[in-house]
Amino acid sequence: MLELKDIQAAYGRVKVLHGVSLSAKSGEIHCLLGRNGAGKTTVMKAIMGLVPLSAGSVELDGECLSDLPAHEVPKRRVGYVPQGRRLFPELSVAENIDVGLMTCDVSADTRGWVLDIFPPLKDRLNQQANTLSGGEQQMLATARALCLRPQVLLLDEPTEGLQPSMIEQIRQVVVRMKSEGVAILLVEQRVDAVLSIADQVTFVENGRDLETVTAEMLRAQPEKLKLHLGV
Repeated sequence: MLELKDIQAAYGRVKVLHGVSLSAKSGEIHCLLGRNGAGKTTVMKAIMGLVPLSAGSVELDGECLSDLPAHEVPKRRVGYVPQGRRLFPELSVAENIDVGLMTCDVSADTRGWVLDIFPPLKDRLNQQANTLSGGEQQMLATARALCLRPQVLLLDEPTEGLQPSMIEQIRQVVVRMKSEGVAILLVEQRVDAVLSIADQVTFVENGRDLETVTAEMLRAQPEKLKLHLGV
């Protein structure tokens, strides 16, 4: 289980997270909802060690990830699909996948397993990453994260800018990872997408967690969306 305990963080002297606590369990999709600038992406970066904590801790199955240097966090099988994909643009599809495969000691069949999840990439292995369509780039970014055989998967706005058919493909992959026991932390602006797949939802505002509810409760009490998001 991934646990965030009252984490606080800043960019230089600008404090962004003022205390966020939540947990994501194996086989569960936990979504972060909040207005732009609420601190959702910073939460993701703090988990990965890309933004150092000034207080609090991030723990995975009892191990304190926030005590580790950033390059060690993925080796604990924490996969991260950042907003904007952040691929190696001049490398090929195959080379981007190889970067993911080099991170952890994974089984020899992992490459085939990942490509079976994203069949369109099989025909693009020698293609430069920055020449892919937006949807294909999102597939590749997700595939690279899955090369860790993650026990935790962080996805920051994975459907941003994608057409409906591609959104559904990404959704199916997320649901599949849940069924395989992965703990998933998802930042998503599309409330309809969140409510259709989430187990837990945490609202974030001004760098603080306001409330955590089940998606079932949120469907029954949609007024909470207006309270926290203004929609």
